Amino acid sequence: MAINKIMVVDDSSVDLLNIQNIVKDAGYTVVTASSGKEAIDKSVTEMPDLIFMDVVMQQMDGYQACRDITHNAATKHIPIVFVTSKGQKADRMWAEMQGGKSLVQKPYTPAQIIEQINAFK
Repeated sequence: MAINKIMVVDDSSVDLLNIQNIVKDAGYTVVTASSGKEAIDKSVTEMPDLIFMDVVMQQMDGYQACRDITHNAATKHIPIVFVTSKGQKADRMWAEMQGGKSLVQKPYTPAQIIEQINAFK
């Protein structure tokens, strides 16, 4: 699968900008969303090849947004990687049960983000 466009979802503008810069510097097109609802809407209109999603967000968490995206026939093929401070074994299992393909724990390194992109190429 070719990875060209990546969506980054986080309600923290600092985290959003940080991952956006890592992805952009690696040569990918970046689409951003600052809420779960916005991520669901943009996943349909933008059709990214990969999504990096925070878990803890206002109104709708990343788990709910992931469930909605992976249960939509138009977007269910898009892999979602959670980027979160929640890194316990139970968190990883729950992320997978929601449809997430991987989880990167905060704080992360640029190499960890790139490694995730490469895993889905």
